[in-house]
Amino acid sequence: MTETRAAARTRAPRFRLPRRPRLLGPLGLLVVAALVLVWLTVPGDERQDRDDRGADACRPLAVTGWQPDRRTTGEFTRYGNDNTRLDDWTGGDGSRSVRLPDGRTLWLSADTFLDRVHGGRSRDERPVWVRNAALVMDEDGRLERTVLGAGPGALFPGLAAADGREVWRWPVQAVVEPRTPGAEEQVVRVLLWQREAGSGEWVYGVPRATEVATLSLPDLAVESITPVDTPEDADPARRVLYGTAAVRSGGWTYVFGADEGTARGGASGAHVARVPPGRLADPSAWRWWDGSRWQREAARSAELPVGPDEARGASNTYTVVRRGGTWLLLTTDAGGPDGRGLTTVTSYWSCSPQGPWRGPSDVLEPPLPPGGEAAGAAPYNPQAHPALDAPDGGDPPRELVLSYDVNVPESVAAVQRDVALYRPRFVRLELGRPGE
Repeated sequence: MTETRAAARTRAPRFRLPRRPRLLGPLGLLVVAALVLVWLTVPGDERQDRDDRGADACRPLAVTGWQPDRRTTGEFTRYGNDNTRLDDWTGGDGSRSVRLPDGRTLWLSADTFLDRVHGGRSRDERPVWVRNAALVMDEDGRLERTVLGAGPGALFPGLAAADGREVWRWPVQAVVEPRTPGAEEQVVRVLLWQREAGSGEWVYGVPRATEVATLSLPDLAVESITPVDTPEDADPARRVLYGTAAVRSGGWTYVFGADEGTARGGASGAHVARVPPGRLADPSAWRWWDGSRWQREAARSAELPVGPDEARGASNTYTVVRRGGTWLLLTTDAGGPDGRGLTTVTSYWSCSPQGPWRGPSDVLEPPLPPGGEAAGAAPYNPQAHPALDAPDGGDPPRELVLSYDVNVPESVAAVQRDVALYRPRFVRLELGRPGE
C-alpha cells in the first residue's frame, strides 16, 4: 500500500492547483492586528490629508514679506466713523471672518462700541458697548451693516453666574456648513467662548465653556446656542476653549483651541478637535486628538507640539490656515526671547493639523496707529482671513491677509479719546519657502 501511494505521487500531473495558504499562527495574527491598529490611528489622519492634497505636497512654509493693507484698514475706519447710525460698530476686537455662500463676508467682533465718533477721532465719555456683534461686508469689500440682538444688545446674549456675576459670550471662528449632514441648506456655525467676570489675571474673564451658535442664511438670525464642552479643571488656566481657528479639510472641520497659559505670562497649550461637516453643533460628533488618535473625551485632549520648549509657543488666540498641502499657524510669540513676548508675530508650519509644528519664524512686529506707543497701546490676536484671498492669487495663494487688534490695556479713557486705538488693522503677508 505504501509503495503504491509512492508510485502514484511520482506520476502526479506536471501542473498542480495552487496550494492552500497556511493559516496565520497566533504571532502572525498579533502582527496583523498591530498593523491594522496603527493604520487606523496615528497615520489615519495623515493619510487622509495626503489624499485630500492630491498632487499638492507638504512643503516648508514661512512669511517672506509683508505690507500694510491700507484698503481694508481704511474700510473699517470709514465705517466706524460714519455717524449715519448711532447703534452700529465704531470699534471692537476679536476680529474673525467667514465668507458666505452669496459672496458676502461676515465679520465677528467681541467687545464692541456703538456710539457717535466726534471728528473721526473720539467717542463719548460713556459710550454704549455690547459684548459681541457681527458686521456684514458686501462682495466689493464695503461694510454695510452691524448685526445685533434686541435692544440693541449683544448678538449672542449673555447669562448670569449662580452668584450673579456676569457671564458673556465672545464669538471666535465661524464656518458655513450643511444644516445637517448631506443637506442642501446651509447655515453659519459660530464658535463661542463663554467667560465669567473675574479679577486680577482673569480681568478678561474666567473661561467656562465652548458653545456653537447656529445662524440662518441669508438673514443671519440666531437660531440656537448649543454647549459643546465645559472643561472641569479647577485651575482656570488649564481649561481649554475651542474655536480660535477652524479649517475645513478632507471631510472634516478641524477646530483649534487653547488653554489660558497666556493669562499667566507664558505660552498656552494648543489643542485640536475635528467634526464632520453638518455636525458642528452636535457634541457627540466631536473627536479630540489625544496625542495618538482621535477619541470622544475632551478631557483626554493632548497639547500639540508647538514651540521649541514648554515656555515658548502659541498664545490663546492663534490662527491656522491651510495652503496647498501645508498648514500654517500664526501667533504672537508667547514666551519669546529677550522679553519681547507678545509684541512679535511668529509662524509655524506642519503637514497635518496635529503637528508636529516646525518653527518659529518671525513674521512682523505689528505697527501701531500714530500715537499708539505713547498711549501704551498693544497689538494682539493676529487672525488670518482666507475670505479675503484674491481670486487670482495663485493655487495655493501666495498672499494672506492678517489682522491684529489694538487696545490700551491700562486705560479705557485712551480708547475713547482715540478710536484708532481700539480697531483692527490689516497687513498682507507674502508666503513662500523659508529663506526666499
